[in-house]
Amino acid sequence: LFSCTKYCVQESLIIMSGEKKSWSSRYSHNPPHTFDRYYPLCAVGGILSCGLTHFAVVPLDIAKCLMQVNRQKYTGLVQTLSLVVKESGFKGLTLGGLPTAIGYSLQGMFKFALYEVFKDLYADVLGQEASAQYKGIVWLAASASAEVFADIALCPFEMVKVKVQTSPAGTWPTGFSAATAQMNAMRAETRFPFGSLIPLWSR
Repeated sequence: LFSCTKYCVQESLIIMSGEKKSWSSRYSHNPPHTFDRYYPLCAVGGILSCGLTHFAVVPLDIAKCLMQVNRQKYTGLVQTLSLVVKESGFKGLTLGGLPTAIGYSLQGMFKFALYEVFKDLYADVLGQEASAQYKGIVWLAASASAEVFADIALCPFEMVKVKVQTSPAGTWPTGFSAATAQMNAMRAETRFPFGSLIPLWSR
């Protein structure tokens, strides 16, 4: 185990230093997977793919969360959206929009970029032939590894979002800064900022 850990660390240092080996997964692609261009572009792609899309469906997310916490009051999608507008106006359909945009942008950034980093790292650890033979396992391991860090980045914002969206009107701040401060002030009760991390990892 120690030898494997030591080897993985050495491979990580080689990858981060940019030093070329006889074969490197990073340089076997066109374009090469570089830290100054390729991985940052993957991060930007993750921000656009996850941040914008999740922000666009905030009204649906609000309806989903409300139906989960109070099924007696919120019985269906259209009924829930109509009731939110009736009680809070159209502004009610934007609750949690900012933490959603920030949280899922960070999640996408880490997920897309680290997936490529881990994929190259694990391929280098296995070598050219083994990584090609077991590429499905390499991709799965890289995806799972990236998700670990992506969900850590998402968790505080997801907790704020859910609390803002599911608290009865007037019982919890709806502004991002105020809601975050309240979550932190009551962290013994809310378990902020990483109380929902295990469920995020499990889903």
